[in-house]
Amino acid sequence: MKLDKLDIKILCELQKNGRISNVELAELINLSPSPCLMRVKRLQSEGFITGYSAQIDVSKLGQPLIVFTEITLKNHRQIDFARFLTTVEKINAVVECHLVSGGYDYLVKFITAGISDYQAIMERLVEMDIGIDKYFSFVVLKSPIVKSHLPLESIFNN
Repeated sequence: MKLDKLDIKILCELQKNGRISNVELAELINLSPSPCLMRVKRLQSEGFITGYSAQIDVSKLGQPLIVFTEITLKNHRQIDFARFLTTVEKINAVVECHLVSGGYDYLVKFITAGISDYQAIMERLVEMDIGIDKYFSFVVLKSPIVKSHLPLESIFNN
């Protein structure tokens, strides 16, 4: 399915407010409600919209620890990557995991209750012998810019 400018506008608006009514959305993108709803349903069925969720201010829940961790694997066979990912995806504290180019293999974002929880997770991962060669941890002190939406209009090439 090829997206047009109206589809991108719909996605942009839904990123800002997933609870917006169809009538309000239709007004914002200058489309009547029925075709707007048809487009939203098509975007959902085609997998462009994968779900809706609430954005939570974790700082209101306490003082969570956010850590970015560079992880290098000992070996680089497909089975090594698969074993690592199978294990890491089961850890609730892992909120992002990216295979990257450069001097290490994965960049993983953890959110835990504190440093001792994070360290316990890392010690468990190393002891599990899932192929971790080394890791470096970067504790987040402050997050002055965190965006919850993608720059769709900037990356969409029509």
